[in-house]
Amino acid sequence: MVSTSALLDFLLQTRTQTETICKPLQIEDYVVQPIVDVSPPKWHLGHTTWFFEDFILKKYKSDYKEFDKQFAFVFNSYYESMGARVVRTDRGNLSRPTVEEVYAYRKYVTSALENLLQENDISKELEELIEIGIHHEKQHQELLLTDIKYILGNNPLQPVYSSNFNEYKTISKDAEWLSIKEGIYEIGHNDSGFCYDNELGRHKIFLQEFQISSELVTNAEYLQFIEDGGYDQVLLWHSEGWDWVKNNTISAPQYWQKQDGKWFCYHLNGVQKLDLEAPVTHISYYEAFAYAQWKGLRLPTEFEWEIAQSKFDWGQRWEWTESAYLPYPNYTKAPGALGEYNGKFMVSQKTLRGGSVATSENHTRATYRNFFHPQLRWQFTGLRLAR
Repeated sequence: MVSTSALLDFLLQTRTQTETICKPLQIEDYVVQPIVDVSPPKWHLGHTTWFFEDFILKKYKSDYKEFDKQFAFVFNSYYESMGARVVRTDRGNLSRPTVEEVYAYRKYVTSALENLLQENDISKELEELIEIGIHHEKQHQELLLTDIKYILGNNPLQPVYSSNFNEYKTISKDAEWLSIKEGIYEIGHNDSGFCYDNELGRHKIFLQEFQISSELVTNAEYLQFIEDGGYDQVLLWHSEGWDWVKNNTISAPQYWQKQDGKWFCYHLNGVQKLDLEAPVTHISYYEAFAYAQWKGLRLPTEFEWEIAQSKFDWGQRWEWTESAYLPYPNYTKAPGALGEYNGKFMVSQKTLRGGSVATSENHTRATYRNFFHPQLRWQFTGLRLAR
């Protein structure tokens, strides 16, 4: 067990960081929901607070009184077993509660959590729940940044979120092929640190000999794919991917824009000239697959990625893999409502590995399994090639 003071510090740092992310926003930015996948910043602030209130305070703090009984309906996300909730598409219609009220809600719940930790002996069960709540909030910190980017990047004025936010470190090394020998390897979380249930069921797998690139694909490399007509070559695409390209008139990664024959890109620090050496980002699995096909190569499986990851730098982009998001052998969902956290999404999604520039500190690891539907690309997603 960690010490109570260390756990409290971790909790308070996390709660503060969420609000720090929102400091550059104007009040009008807090309620916007341009598409179903993007939630308003105000909703993220409330939802991460509701999680602590409903899963921890109501159960473990005997004298706890809800801040507002209606907030559970407003800020529940997808936990069917926790009761009725606002439909996801309607989160942007919530002009009330106000931003001020949501911040008051956060302060109220954070104070109650602080009292709970200071006044009680913490059981292993409670410690684990608080740790899940902290990492749940860290997930939403990344979603906050990517949702804010989508909100501002789709505003006709394309305003700057923060002039200090750097979305990448320029790739300066030439890519090399890293070789992994054929053999039996172990996959999955295997230490005392925090992990999600979908990383468990550590198990053995057999891998054929393969090679994986030491570097992510860059904007310059991806631009060659575009200029060669990659978005018009049907044989490079899955059938669903091709339909997605045509139905949505996709011709470049999200946020790319061409002005007077030159490529630019919207970043959280504003519209910038496309940096050709930076890793390509905001691409879907469909695009990652098509690019790999164009190169005569492929995406790594998540198992190949995990075994090879110690040989290269990672963490700038969530990396699409060729693996479907499925349970590991002997996987069991957590009991109760927390069982809805990961397990029920194990269908029709692809696994991503690594992390991104938007991922919060102390939140990712080599066994972390992110997952999204193959058409989504508002996250900082990129690709690494294998053969």
